[in-house]
Amino acid sequence: MSDQEKANTLEGRVVEALPSATFRVETFQGIILCHLAGKMRIHHIKVMPGDRVLLKLGPDGKRGIVTRRL
Repeated sequence: MSDQEKANTLEGRVVEALPSATFRVETFQGIILCHLAGKMRIHHIKVMPGDRVLLKLGPDGKRGIVTRRL
């Protein structure tokens, strides 16, 4: 993982599950709206409220992609 990817990666906790594999995730920066990464959809990895997840932050800082469940 490069330094830039590490800077865009955050750890958070899922607060709410929304339709279409979208989640509200609470991080130290606040609550971020995230969708599920493609590999997690393909392998049917379930994410539920209360789970700790790793997310990659988008360029605007308001949206992200859940890349891993911890």
